[in-house]
Amino acid sequence: MKQKCPHFSLIAITVSLALLYGVSTAKPKGEKTSKVSLPEELLNAEGKVVSGETLSGKYVGLYFSASWCPPCRTFTPKLVEFHKANKDKFEVLLVSADNSEKAQANYMKKYMMPWLAVKHQSIAANLLVKKMGVSSIPFLVILAPDGSVVTKDGRGDLDSMGDKAFLKWKSTQGEKRGRK
Repeated sequence: MKQKCPHFSLIAITVSLALLYGVSTAKPKGEKTSKVSLPEELLNAEGKVVSGETLSGKYVGLYFSASWCPPCRTFTPKLVEFHKANKDKFEVLLVSADNSEKAQANYMKKYMMPWLAVKHQSIAANLLVKKMGVSSIPFLVILAPDGSVVTKDGRGDLDSMGDKAFLKWKSTQGEKRGRK
């Protein structure tokens, strides 16, 4: 049985604050909600700003996680290994629920996360949490290269299929294109 951290209130509070301060997630009429826009500026493991363009053309796993979450600490090494095996076509973007920037940076270093992160507790991070409907962590959303959501159960796919999960995501995306 998959474990989840039941206390995801820190992100819920920050989303509420972002909404309270006037950040709107409402879509203009006619706008499709299937595509996800990622921030233009991201952080690498050293905390340096990197262009979001580095994700262009790849599948992206939005990884909602935190160092204080035991199931996250169990899943993260699996995701690191999967990323290493698929880094030419798959990237991970951490959206941290840690209590501070320092905790997020330490988490990334401790688990040798070779991927990028959204700025800690930023409006962009909070909007991704809201748009993806994150209510517990770890949570892994897989995006196709065009920004469309392939699955919100990337963690389940990796746990059950291992390296074959990527083939499933690619074939799912191909099926979606065929229906258009």
